[in-house]
Amino acid sequence: MNQNPLLTPAFPSRLPKVGTTVFTVMSALATEHQAINLGQGFPDFPCDRELISQVNSAMLSDQNQYPPMIGVAELRHGVSKKISTLYGHDYDPDTEITITAGGTQGILTAILSCVGAGDEVVIIEPAYDSYRPSIEMASGKVIAVSLIANRDDQGRVNSYSIPWDDLTKAVNPKTRLVIINTPHNPTGMIWQKTDLDRLANLVRDTNALILSDEVYEHMVYDGHQHASIASHPELAARSFLISSFGKTYHVTGWKVGYVAAPAAMMAEFRKIHQFNVFTVNTPMQYGLAKYLENAEHYLGLSSFYQAKRDFFSKGLTQTGFELLPAPATYFQCVNYTNLQIPQAKMGEADFCSWLTTKIGVAAIPVSAFYAHPVESGVIRFCFAKKEETLSKALERLQTL
Repeated sequence: MNQNPLLTPAFPSRLPKVGTTVFTVMSALATEHQAINLGQGFPDFPCDRELISQVNSAMLSDQNQYPPMIGVAELRHGVSKKISTLYGHDYDPDTEITITAGGTQGILTAILSCVGAGDEVVIIEPAYDSYRPSIEMASGKVIAVSLIANRDDQGRVNSYSIPWDDLTKAVNPKTRLVIINTPHNPTGMIWQKTDLDRLANLVRDTNALILSDEVYEHMVYDGHQHASIASHPELAARSFLISSFGKTYHVTGWKVGYVAAPAAMMAEFRKIHQFNVFTVNTPMQYGLAKYLENAEHYLGLSSFYQAKRDFFSKGLTQTGFELLPAPATYFQCVNYTNLQIPQAKMGEADFCSWLTTKIGVAAIPVSAFYAHPVESGVIRFCFAKKEETLSKALERLQTL
């Protein structure tokens, strides 16, 4: 019994294994050593001033009170139209689309809405770091399978592919949810339509739901097309689709996203959403709704980021890094184990710390995207930066 009124009572942690994320650690290290931060995934360039003007206009027209819990109608209708046009699936904006406080809140709310104690949730590692703790908060059981790390003749990891055999073994009658992420963070790999067909075959005779994290949907390069879960009717009927305005419009700090799902699933989602955040910033919703009316604002994103990828990857060829394929997202993974320096023998986390403190460029170890770090000699750079920033980073990296 606590006899000291000034002593904070102890209580059990809901997430006893969770500490400070690697993104926070590396960003703090970059700031401390004045390194160029290519670690955390956010742009260092401004968003379109037109978008700012639309939000300002909403504020000045007094759109500053609570919006509907599910999101303002104009934005939900805009999202519905976009998905229908791009992927051919018609979501009812009144019953099947909800505006969220970013993609991460959408992920957590979707998981809490359908996962209960003992339910199994399949994730594919390396995985975005919110998946596992979200499942644990729902008292679910994480079933993790790993992407296949393909290797060259020297045994170095040079690409990744979907682990179909392991996925087939992981899905069973206890599976409540399968989480997929395409385009994939951190590797940049993308699912194809044939992959969606294979997933449909895998879950067809089960009660498993799908959560499809598609926040990088508009950053797909080299003529590839994004294979959205919404484009596959059989999967759409059992899926939560997650996307992000922050990623698409260079406003990650606004934390506005959306979730689309069949009405029955969305009804359960909204039960959690209303007691989680209840609703999302009003003027930003109205501003985004107006901005969304011009499809070029998202259709032009692939060419915009492909130019940055190409500029950065061309500069990286002047280093000893070996580039992995980067068909999507705004991340470039590289293998450092062939560098002719002693530090090439380091583990990924130590190498990234050394790169930040001694070379002045921050990156993220891919091993950090596993619950139990898997060392493959691969690290991730973010190229969602001004050309000036990328040039300065390349100058430093080219000294290796």
